[in-house]
Amino acid sequence: MTEARSLRSYGRRKGKPLSARKERLLGELLPRLRLELKQEAPGRLTELFPNPVKAVWLEIGFGSGEHLLWQAEHHKDVGFIGCEPFINGVASLLGAVEDRGLKTIRVHDGDAREVLAWLPDRSVGRIFLLFPDPWPKKRQLKRRLLSPGTVRELARVLRPDGELRFASDSGDYAAEALLLMRQSGALAWTAARASDWRERGADWPETRYERKGLSEGRKSIYLSFRRL
Repeated sequence: MTEARSLRSYGRRKGKPLSARKERLLGELLPRLRLELKQEAPGRLTELFPNPVKAVWLEIGFGSGEHLLWQAEHHKDVGFIGCEPFINGVASLLGAVEDRGLKTIRVHDGDAREVLAWLPDRSVGRIFLLFPDPWPKKRQLKRRLLSPGTVRELARVLRPDGELRFASDSGDYAAEALLLMRQSGALAWTAARASDWRERGADWPETRYERKGLSEGRKSIYLSFRRL
């Protein structure tokens, strides 16, 4: 692993104690949904799911799973890979997966860059990177998930005309993301007017994290890119 990869882009792995049910889900359901990264990815990524799906989308840092679950409920013919290192968030997602009987979600409870390295070229139709940790202090900037190398990997796994969605309530991080994406030469910013990056799209649900930021006076920025 390179020095950049060895730096964690996320903070703590676990928060408050988990309920007995969530501990059970981590012990029973997570092993069934967890990606087996030691095995080669299937030639057709849709084979990761028990039910037929027409495309695979990826969410990096799904938190408690609100956005991922909304997308899965509204796009039942799409398979989802969700990456989240915070085990409490993973447990919350697993609870909803069990309650709703969802069969189109796979999980990686570790560093999303491991999944990016594992995925085949041009295998993902859409990527969500929503409100990653901005690591605002100067000495922390090197821990940000986005880097030229990560952007190259994001572009590599996206299908032609695939979409990458990025959101942040850190204007500095959003500006850095925009610069990195455009410098890649592989991703085109799709905004045609100011409202395109100031407002969420109709199929871009609000999460608790975003609501909390708005209540504290932080404005969110929404960026969408198309794979050239």
